[in-house]
Amino acid sequence: VQLQASGGGLVQAGGSLRLSCAASGRAFSNYFMGWFRQPPGKEREFVSRISGSGDNPYVTDSLKGRFNISRDNVKNTVYLQMNKLKPEDTAVYYCAAELSLVGSWPYWGQGTLVTVSS
Repeated sequence: VQLQASGGGLVQAGGSLRLSCAASGRAFSNYFMGWFRQPPGKEREFVSRISGSGDNPYVTDSLKGRFNISRDNVKNTVYLQMNKLKPEDTAVYYCAAELSLVGSWPYWGQGTLVTVSS
């Protein structure tokens, strides 16, 4: 599967953005999809994941209540809705895919930059 992330940009603190990750290839609905981010000068960190069917979306505890993940298996796209953005959310955001939820995430998109100004 090939992944293409988009939707990043510059936003003021308190604003919202929706990131998209379009997948090409077969059987998109077979893949768990995840979002990760890498803030400037820091390690990449897990943000959220969703099963192939869209059941059991999970957002890391520190972002619950502000970020939501969803997917459209007809459009082969996964989304990350980010609300009430803070300057510390500034990062390159990546989407990833894996067939089984083992944490290996072998497939990655190219990343999209989100910058939140104070």
